[in-house]
Amino acid sequence: MAATGRRDSEHKGLLSSVTHYGSTESNSEHDHQANSNDSSHNNQNFPTPAASHWVGANQEEEAIRRKLKYFFMSPCDKYHAKGRKPFKLILQLLKIFIVTAQLALFGISNQVAVTFKEENTMTFKHIFLKDYDQSSDDSFAVYTQKDVYDHMFYTIEKYLTLPENTVGRYAYVYNVSVNGSALSLCQQYFKKGQIDPANDTFNIDPHIVTDCIGVNPLSVPQNQLTSSYKNFTLKFHKLINVTIQFQLKAINIQTIINNEIPDCYTFHITIVMDNKAHSGKVKIWLENEAMIRECKDPNVSGHAESFTRVAFDVAVSLVCLLSLLLCGRSLLRGILLQQEFVQYFKENLGRKVCWADRLEFINGWYILLIISDIFTITGSIIKIGIESKTMSSYDICAILLGTSTLLVWVGVIRYLTFFQKYNVSHKSSGCYARERSFEQTLSSSDLCSPVLIRQILIITLRIAFPNVIRFCCCVAVIYLGYCFCGWIVLGPYHVKFRSLSMVSECLFSLINGDDMFVTFSEMQESSTLVWVFSQLYLYTFISLFIYMVLSLFIALITGAYETIKHQTHEPIHITDLHAFIAECTDAPTSGKFRGVETSPCSFFCCCDRTTTYEDVLLVN
Repeated sequence: MAATGRRDSEHKGLLSSVTHYGSTESNSEHDHQANSNDSSHNNQNFPTPAASHWVGANQEEEAIRRKLKYFFMSPCDKYHAKGRKPFKLILQLLKIFIVTAQLALFGISNQVAVTFKEENTMTFKHIFLKDYDQSSDDSFAVYTQKDVYDHMFYTIEKYLTLPENTVGRYAYVYNVSVNGSALSLCQQYFKKGQIDPANDTFNIDPHIVTDCIGVNPLSVPQNQLTSSYKNFTLKFHKLINVTIQFQLKAINIQTIINNEIPDCYTFHITIVMDNKAHSGKVKIWLENEAMIRECKDPNVSGHAESFTRVAFDVAVSLVCLLSLLLCGRSLLRGILLQQEFVQYFKENLGRKVCWADRLEFINGWYILLIISDIFTITGSIIKIGIESKTMSSYDICAILLGTSTLLVWVGVIRYLTFFQKYNVSHKSSGCYARERSFEQTLSSSDLCSPVLIRQILIITLRIAFPNVIRFCCCVAVIYLGYCFCGWIVLGPYHVKFRSLSMVSECLFSLINGDDMFVTFSEMQESSTLVWVFSQLYLYTFISLFIYMVLSLFIALITGAYETIKHQTHEPIHITDLHAFIAECTDAPTSGKFRGVETSPCSFFCCCDRTTTYEDVLLVN
């Protein structure tokens, strides 16, 4: 009977309305009233002979309530509750600055590397393509057989006389083409192709045949040439394409400005004359792939080898690894506490916990931080490989570091939620009183009155302005994350992302619906990986800020206006978890949370042993 009465009282307590929750400070009058109610409640439901048994049960119930309340506290409240320093909070704030600094340092190096490649690509187009015009890059083509031969021979002649003509310093790469030559001239054509438009007949064998010859620079003895390129005959009636491939070496010495050892580049150049459409138009384009490697015996006067950047990257990786372990530990503790709460509800109250309450224990911000830490650690490892000249994956590193910085800045919103004023639904008593007063004015006045319209405008702005400012602060961190990510990843490939100010201007224009197609179309496709990332980047930004942020921004103002007109009092839905925790009225500064201490095992211990109240009573 006692157990039945106790379960009924628990059920009534869970279904009753809750006036405060979490770390809300309770005044002495409320605590006194609550204590008196609890004492009278206990006297009515629990028999005296079994008082010691029920005292133990109540203490177990209070223990799990305090444990749940402590789990959902902010770092500041946890500090007041147990006096523990918010190391994880300090670590996350530190990580914001060092990850952003690492991104900025890498952005400078990445900008130099990609710019060097793009400028060399433009140089090769002007040198090796006859009558090249940058404005007609996508439509550069020839239409006669003579023009095809002229462009083909022009490219080879410019290659053979490159050292005497070019302003830059380039070197040939030998033994990389056909029969150990430096340049290969190839044509691909159908094995059999007979086309007779007059009789509407054709006979084609779709198997492709490749015919190549090798060409060496003039510094190589002529006996090494397989054949003369002047005698190379093209089979236009079944020709698919003509390709000219060769490699050139260069050194990027401008990295000295950034106090870095210069990189050695090998450019893989391919010139294609495309005739696969057989439409009478032969398209011509140049492709350039750059390979970066460490130079042999580098020597820069007055420059000593520095490991400062590598040490900084290692430090960033260690900080992110520590953050990864701490966030993983917090997620594991939440899952364990969830299981304890579910088991208590099942054994003591005979009820099941809904999935909505179970998901409360899994903090999505920790998952976001873990993903960010993994990206940062992986990107830092690649960055160390790039700085040691053992890797050249600039694009992959830029995407990882840019995305991780974006997630880190988005995670700043979590810390803004620790401040009650950044909760948009929060409403102070002063504002509420003013709204109620104005609502009474509305009910007895004409809405079309000019005086009332001015009052609506002024009071709406007064009420909405604080929430709008707080909302803008939250949105600004996401916007800043997109700015950093776009500058680093897309800057080398898009003219609108060259600097942070240009990125901000471009993104702000996209929010207002300006130059959307131009922004998409001007993205260079020289790197397929970056182009795919740019599509995801632009689509997610436009969808997030136009469909959600702007709509919420307008909703804040219209919501304030509607609140002024119609003040509603809808009952607040309280879940079982919140109702159960709310019965614990102990403030963080009450000192009662210090009684539940965890064993001081390893700093990375995931399953600290909690001292039970039975142990405390035994010690007492």
